[in-house]
Amino acid sequence: MNKTKQYRANLPKVYLLSSLRWMLFIMPIVVLFYRENGLSMKQIMLLQSFFSVAIILFEIPSGYFSDVIGRKTTLIIGCVLGFFGFAIYSFTFNFWGFLAAEIIMGLGSSFISGTDSALIYDSLIELGQEERYMKFEGRKISICNFSEGLASIAGGFLATISLRTPFYFETVTNFFAILVALTLTEPERHKFDISEGKIKGILRIVKFSMHDHKEVKWLIIYSSLVGASTLTMVWLIQPYLKIAGLPIKYFGIVWAAFNIAVGIFSFNAHKFESLLGRKRTLISLIVLSGIGYFLVATFQKLWAIVFLFIFYFVRGINHPVLKDYVNRLITSEKRATVLSVQGMVGRLFFAVIGPFIGWITDVYSLSVALSISGATFVIFGLVALVFLRMHHGL
Repeated sequence: MNKTKQYRANLPKVYLLSSLRWMLFIMPIVVLFYRENGLSMKQIMLLQSFFSVAIILFEIPSGYFSDVIGRKTTLIIGCVLGFFGFAIYSFTFNFWGFLAAEIIMGLGSSFISGTDSALIYDSLIELGQEERYMKFEGRKISICNFSEGLASIAGGFLATISLRTPFYFETVTNFFAILVALTLTEPERHKFDISEGKIKGILRIVKFSMHDHKEVKWLIIYSSLVGASTLTMVWLIQPYLKIAGLPIKYFGIVWAAFNIAVGIFSFNAHKFESLLGRKRTLISLIVLSGIGYFLVATFQKLWAIVFLFIFYFVRGINHPVLKDYVNRLITSEKRATVLSVQGMVGRLFFAVIGPFIGWITDVYSLSVALSISGATFVIFGLVALVFLRMHHGL
């Protein structure tokens, strides 16, 4: 197989890899699983916060590792760590065991985050099709969510055996992800100059991302705030569905509907962006997120579940569109590291607010937690848009 065919083959392989990693049988019942093992809502959010902290600590070094050592090797390492994380989850029964698994999985996710997108973009460069990146990134995210949606239905049925059974299946699918990663072809790219030293190299790219290039900086901050707003809602959905009175047996089906919806939105993100234009697209994301929080905080009935689709619309549009905006401003030799900075900032926001929102839920109510979340993200999101406009990014 010649190089062109190998680069073209990278695209469906990344799709398959993403599909296996996002075949999350556990998601429609994971909060119930935690509750069954004696965890409070604050502890649940703490676990996700530590997962985010693990990503924060390793996101940039792993992105730098990808730029220096290679995309393929980095993805293989990430898949191996994901496999071990779920294996630990399958055989532990308390907060500390789950914490160990989350940290390992966070490290694995940091190796994959940014690297898979960088591999797609660099492969498209070699094919002379980099202008189509937004479409391919949207497809990848779409496939991830279709996979999670279908797995959610299966996960609901598996949970009737036991709430732990979906974790066994998760471990197996992550093993197959390793096998797919092994078949990828490393794309050509500009070799990263490490003569200045690895630490200085990392810090130089971080400085570029979060200081030197103002437009990149505020695109990253804004995208991260929007992403954190939808991620926070993801961990509040199951308590919301329970309060709304949805029978547990339907959790998997509803979760599947959400993820299929975000898959459709991601697949068509480039069309949405083309229709509205850059400015209206950017403004709409945080505004819609705020409206969504207001509606679900006010109405907690079965019919109000439809409002949750707002968050999945925002989730589907945010990633492919904002990553494309950032990719257009950076070059290949620092691409994975910059995208890792973008992922790190989003996780940092969630790591800070997540446990606080969990505590508010435990002490006060879900409605209060939703209201505080919405107000927080909208205020900071609008501030980020103001700065983005000052630096000609809006």
